[in-house]
Amino acid sequence: MGSLKDFARLSGTIYVAGAWTKSAATTQIEVVDPATEEVIGHIADTTDAEIDQAISIANQVRKDWWRQDSRSRAVTLHDIAARIRRDKALYAEALTREEGKPFKEAVDEVSWCATAIDYYAELARHETGRIAGTTVPGQFHFAVKEPLGTVVIVLPFNYPLVLLCWEAAAALAAGNAVIVKPHEQTSLTTLKFMELFETLPAGLMQVVTGGGRVGQRLIESRDTHAVAYTGSVAIGQHVARTCAEHFKPCLIEASGNDPMIIMPSAPLDMAARGAAFAAYLNCGQVCTSAERFYVHEKVHDQFVEKLVAEAKKLRIGNGLEKVDMGPLATLKQRDRFEGMLAKARQQGAKFATGGGRPQGLNRGWFVEPTVLTEVTPDMEILNEEPFGPVAPVCRVRDFDQAIELANRSRYGLGANLYTLDMDEAFRAVSEVESGILWINAPLLDNDALPFGGRKLSGTGRQLGPEGLNQFQNTKFVMIDPKASNQDFWWFPYQDSEAYRG
Repeated sequence: MGSLKDFARLSGTIYVAGAWTKSAATTQIEVVDPATEEVIGHIADTTDAEIDQAISIANQVRKDWWRQDSRSRAVTLHDIAARIRRDKALYAEALTREEGKPFKEAVDEVSWCATAIDYYAELARHETGRIAGTTVPGQFHFAVKEPLGTVVIVLPFNYPLVLLCWEAAAALAAGNAVIVKPHEQTSLTTLKFMELFETLPAGLMQVVTGGGRVGQRLIESRDTHAVAYTGSVAIGQHVARTCAEHFKPCLIEASGNDPMIIMPSAPLDMAARGAAFAAYLNCGQVCTSAERFYVHEKVHDQFVEKLVAEAKKLRIGNGLEKVDMGPLATLKQRDRFEGMLAKARQQGAKFATGGGRPQGLNRGWFVEPTVLTEVTPDMEILNEEPFGPVAPVCRVRDFDQAIELANRSRYGLGANLYTLDMDEAFRAVSEVESGILWINAPLLDNDALPFGGRKLSGTGRQLGPEGLNQFQNTKFVMIDPKASNQDFWWFPYQDSEAYRG
């Protein structure tokens, strides 16, 4: 119950200049526990004046942070990571109460925060620039990496802490200040999470809560210098257009509609377990959830039977109990998901299992894990992101058709393949149009390798050196220590070099 007391204390606050203060906002937004439908707190719709104050503070503090040596910045970040590991259960409880995911998944998410911070703390000490061979004897030519300034991070509800740390760790390690606009559903957890960042200089990391207006003011400000946004395609496009007005760098991670291909050589028991995990993790609210299943006709029926069995095993309920799947995060999300299932039924899909609400769970935004069959490529359920626990299965005749249908999407975030045929595996590497490809190992991440997509899934990358580069400016420097004569190209030009007709 500790988190509920924290939510009461944090309700209506913002985190500015290293302190939680009550916002002057007159508009408050209720936060509802998705498992109980109980109001557990409220957040402020931060005022314009408070947003501008946070921006001003960030721009003052970031300069001193950049003046520190890289080792000192790394030590501070490692200390934050250690505190996260020590107290991860406290923040996992808060996350489960606000977002709904099982406590085990929340603990995993908080743990991933620590590894990302540790990774960038060290990487930033190495990725500081490079030296190149000169083009003139006696000179020194090199490039240095500098921070961009104040970075705005706009977060979704589904993974609010790990996405915060993927981006903020890179931005801070690169020498920037950070202002966070969390999703309305998970703002209280984000405010509580700031306890772990108190060792940073006051104002280097700040949180302002509220709706779209708050994010828009941060993004359009001339005094913010980069944006990282995770959310819908439509808003991502608006963010990109706003950033373009000032040529402000932006990292956009928008929707996904990831395919999973199942081939005859795949071990079907393992493939079915992997498919269930990829479809139902966090109640299907993962941008890289497997949402389109293309299954070879030779193994289609066997695979569906095994996937249905895996779906029926899942324990559904409050994430603070012994369960495998919690509720959807909001009533709006459940209404949308159920609408997509109804459309799939209308278009001819068959429900092998699920499609309704679990018995005995009369409160909360719970739905059943669902498997659809007789799905055709033109159905809406295969062409839009359901963001819920559904596995639509489409029969394919061969690998060529599977690749063709996998690529026939407006999105290109991740993709999955189960096969033991190495020819198929390496064809997928070169032919699948995605930013991420998992072969026989769905949804794993690696801090040292980039995460991001193609097409309408966004632009830019999180994680890896690429994630650090998102928040750095590269400056080319040329030094002549002796300020020597450079007549080989200075004025006056030699008469012998003139055009002679």
